[in-house]
Amino acid sequence: MTSRTWLEKTRGRLGGPALAAIGASILLTITIGALGPSPMVPALGGPAWQPPYSLGVGPEPHLAVALGAAAIVLGGLGLLAALSPLALPRPGARPSPSPRLLVLMGCVAAVLLAFLPPSGSADHLNYAAYGRMVTLGLNPYTHGAVDLPGDPIADAVEEPWREEPSVYGPVATAVQALASWVGGDSLRLTIFVLALVNAGAFVATGLLIDRFTRDDPARRRRAALLWTANPLLLYQLVAGMHVDTLAIACMVAALLARSRPIGSGALLGLGVAIKVNAGLVALGPAWELRRRPARLALMAGCALLVVVAGYAVVGPDAIAPITRTSKSISHASFWKLVQGWLQSIVGTGSAYRGEIQVGSLLVLGLVAWSLLRLASRSGVTGPWPPLPPLASLPSLAPGEAARAPDAGRALTAPVVAVGLVVAYLFATPYILPWYDGLALGLLALVGASALDGFVVAHLLVLSLAYLPARVEGQPGDLGWLSTVLRPRLAWVLLALTVALVVWAWRAAARAHRPRASVARPP
Repeated sequence: MTSRTWLEKTRGRLGGPALAAIGASILLTITIGALGPSPMVPALGGPAWQPPYSLGVGPEPHLAVALGAAAIVLGGLGLLAALSPLALPRPGARPSPSPRLLVLMGCVAAVLLAFLPPSGSADHLNYAAYGRMVTLGLNPYTHGAVDLPGDPIADAVEEPWREEPSVYGPVATAVQALASWVGGDSLRLTIFVLALVNAGAFVATGLLIDRFTRDDPARRRRAALLWTANPLLLYQLVAGMHVDTLAIACMVAALLARSRPIGSGALLGLGVAIKVNAGLVALGPAWELRRRPARLALMAGCALLVVVAGYAVVGPDAIAPITRTSKSISHASFWKLVQGWLQSIVGTGSAYRGEIQVGSLLVLGLVAWSLLRLASRSGVTGPWPPLPPLASLPSLAPGEAARAPDAGRALTAPVVAVGLVVAYLFATPYILPWYDGLALGLLALVGASALDGFVVAHLLVLSLAYLPARVEGQPGDLGWLSTVLRPRLAWVLLALTVALVVWAWRAAARAHRPRASVARPP
């Protein structure tokens, strides 16, 4: 029996178990928030009748962390299985469950999570404090929570972030200030407003992606798995309530609206004004419009106008924290290993941040070149579903690619954006799990390939490395999660990066190999 025959015979058998694992992961994420304060869920001050709500059970610390680990492992493995050929329906059969049901499941879960306390990290407490500073007339770009002693909102911020000013853009700060204005002295209500905005952005992104892929059931199913019903994203972006969700919503909308340069440019500017690293996406439309300078200038001008206007309002102090954090190295990054090697060889007197920045740019260039080289060579080969290839995304609207004679080789804006964003995530010295949400939102707009698996695996490993992404309230005997497991997982991230480059080059070589000529009868 050939591998192709075996694949056809076993196709669809993983679908049920994969979706069961995804559903269990989502339920566990909901349960973590519903149980109330724990090492996974920071306590929220304010009247108990105000949302978000929980049962207030206060689960045993080890149980809470175990629930988080189970949610991550089940969600990651279930997602990898659901995206594999063995979970795809047989040719001619309708996807089961339907893509619409997957989208509905994800949207319902996102709305429900908005009414539960955020879990997995304590970043939402920082957001509330930055908004509070604005409403009290304090500059969040020059002050930290420590500068508001006795304040019911600022006092909730946890170590080691109490002295840190905001690193987020002016639009993110405006949203945080609005939530603080509504919530007043209540931390609970402030967080709830932020959660509603965050969940709304997540759902809106999912609906946009679903509408874009509605003409192809297989592509629609994959898009729902990558974004709306993605258990890892529900865990990180929605339950974790990270501001990245807002930036991703703007960038996805900008790519889908790029036939209208003014609107697309404004959305790109909003995304950058939420989180600067989202600006990589703008290079996609810039590449696509390189031969249409007037349209490119209009789009770029609108984007720049929004960004400049935003930073003009908050002032130049907002730039300094961003430049400082750009030189940071996160603990799970494989560049932390490189830093340790350099210090052991040369000495511990320097952090070698400059050398690591240069090295990361070289790796970024290599990964980006590998992926875009593959995309320009007609699509992707490999053991993943033969849906439209990486380079076959419609330029303006669904169905347009099928009418384009050279769609398979066109490097469209979303394809370039995917290549650059994935390269950044795999190469940057400072990486956290929720950063991967941008890549998954963009991947849902292009054809399937093994790149799906690489990004999901990257997010799975990072999620385990930051379980949870808090310092306070952790059981002392679980310190090995950060001191032992996290450095080990940095090696896994390094291996994934190497494997991604090797796969991209081999797949590009196969795609470029000329087909054997067929002898014709005389």
